[in-house]
Amino acid sequence: MIDMQKIPSIDQFDLHDKNVFIRLDLNAPVEDGVVTDDTRLRAALPTINYALARSARVILASHLGRPKGKLDKKFSLEPVAKKLAELLDHDVILSDYPIRDATNKLVHDMRSGDVLLLENLRFDPSEKSNEESFCRQLASYTDVYINDAFGTAHRAHASTAGMVDFVEGACGVGFLVKKEIEILGKLYTNPEKPFVAILGGAKVSDKIQLISSLFERCDTILIGGAMAYTFLKAKGEDVGASLVETEQLQLARQLLERARLQNVEFLLPVDHVVAKAFQKDADCRITEDTFEEGEMGLDIGPVTRSIYSKEIAEAKSVFWNGPMGVFEWPSFAEGTRAIAKALAETDANTIVGGGDSAAAVQKFGFSEQVSHISTGGGASLSFLEGKELPALKAVFQRAARRAALHEDA
Repeated sequence: MIDMQKIPSIDQFDLHDKNVFIRLDLNAPVEDGVVTDDTRLRAALPTINYALARSARVILASHLGRPKGKLDKKFSLEPVAKKLAELLDHDVILSDYPIRDATNKLVHDMRSGDVLLLENLRFDPSEKSNEESFCRQLASYTDVYINDAFGTAHRAHASTAGMVDFVEGACGVGFLVKKEIEILGKLYTNPEKPFVAILGGAKVSDKIQLISSLFERCDTILIGGAMAYTFLKAKGEDVGASLVETEQLQLARQLLERARLQNVEFLLPVDHVVAKAFQKDADCRITEDTFEEGEMGLDIGPVTRSIYSKEIAEAKSVFWNGPMGVFEWPSFAEGTRAIAKALAETDANTIVGGGDSAAAVQKFGFSEQVSHISTGGGASLSFLEGKELPALKAVFQRAARRAALHEDA
């Protein structure tokens, strides 16, 4: 695994009168032409403002949604450009396509202090396929390349990895990615103990590598969400009609045994909020053992909430990824809310691994009371699994090659 602490950051480069290409994650929700949640845009501001303060010509790039390689106005970055201009208090020019003659002219005509946002990169299929000609064209716009899109760091796309090889100038990361590397890096290499991980969501198969990695670092793992029922079924417990990955039962048994052998406390729900229909308004009840015919578990029960909250309160480091139940529906939200509240009330270093967990923390009003909410769900999991993130690897290798050339010179 590369030493991510050695990846250079934007504050190490001369940006004056340079074309600074900043790959961002501006994949914000848009309804009726308006950005409804500007969290990702605000997260990008420190890096953009840093470049502007140094008289750079700032070229921003991002994707939005999944237009499947076609120009689809439904996925235009126009609402993002408008909101970004408002947040920056600065004009933001939007190109009509990621790369075209008109875009080339816009880049060529830029002056120091200008901000150009390229239209949705995924309008061109070459972005996801990482086609060399597309990579070279993006790189031609660039004197300094900065990746500040942690949410896409696990994707080897043209703007996140491929173009880096063709950039002649410096390559590094922005302040957002730098922060993610520092915080997740400490959790991966040297977490303060006791270290408690909370894992939820639907499938054990989605979390196999993460659980295996956490066994080497965690003192306690708390399991919730639908994935809990695969583990409970593997232990021989009745789980009624709850979602179970039958093909993963043997693996679940192996993970439970590994937890025992490695002396990792692996806690599963002891009571459940159950219903006979997967519906928002379904009648529900709490059970500690018996599932009636057709009943499925849709949230952890009050006893489990109390046990899990106590474990969190006694921790020094906490990582959370995945809801405890169907938190979008009030009847099945209390388990997830209890976890978010416990994180907010502890003095531990608390890290929320993006995705639904981040949405839950924000929904319940605790986002300001946790230490860090990762901007990349998939990327944060890949990081903690010990995987190399293609985008960061590309920047690291390009920076290393450039440094070697300078040394030889």
